[in-house]
Amino acid sequence: QTPLKKPRGGRLTKSQKKYNRELNCLRIAVEHVNRRLKIFKILSYPYRNRHRRFGLRASLIAGIYNYELAA
Repeated sequence: QTPLKKPRGGRLTKSQKKYNRELNCLRIAVEHVNRRLKIFKILSYPYRNRHRRFGLRASLIAGIYNYELAA
């Protein structure tokens, strides 16, 4: 989902601003996870190894990240 845009020459209503804030609170958590996962170079560059093993490697990286969160 994307936030609501201000109409040309107008303003957003209070309910639209509230919706955008709530949406941004949810999106920021996801964006932070994406940033942390991109620290692992395997996810930030094109994957050039065997494509059958990409799922396994992505799962291992996600497991490492979850382990860091729990610690």
